[in-house]
Amino acid sequence: MERVIRNFQDNQVAEIKLSYSHKVKPSLMPKINSSQDASRLLRENWDEDNLGFIEEFKVMLVSRCNKVIGICNIAKGGTSCVTVDIKLLMAAAIKGNCAGLILSHNHPSGNLKSSEQDRRLTGKVKEACKLFDITVLDHIILTAESYYSFADEGLI
Repeated sequence: MERVIRNFQDNQVAEIKLSYSHKVKPSLMPKINSSQDASRLLRENWDEDNLGFIEEFKVMLVSRCNKVIGICNIAKGGTSCVTVDIKLLMAAAIKGNCAGLILSHNHPSGNLKSSEQDRRLTGKVKEACKLFDITVLDHIILTAESYYSFADEGLI
């Protein structure tokens, strides 16, 4: 029986690279001390034209000392909902090498109440994060006029 040894390069497979490159000095990264800080920074990085038009979901990646590593756009939806792929969210969190996450989405309707779907999603993300020792610090709902914080309401 003849044994055939093939090189990895002979197969038609994609090479997957993981890399992380941050160009902002830690001393210049904003620090999050409260839901108010987080909502202000999220609002500054949100397309104002979409805030009252379509739902979007973003995640803020933070370091162990709550310095903001970055904000990642995860999904855009319709006028009343957005579908979040937790695998994409976790890929961003892992690639960003963060210690914590602040989840966020907007309610174009202006309604600041969290829905059952919002609470279920938060729970699913928290469970996924446990595997990687990442903490979900908050889930913030933005409207054109205000914000709602799951952490402030004791829901995290």
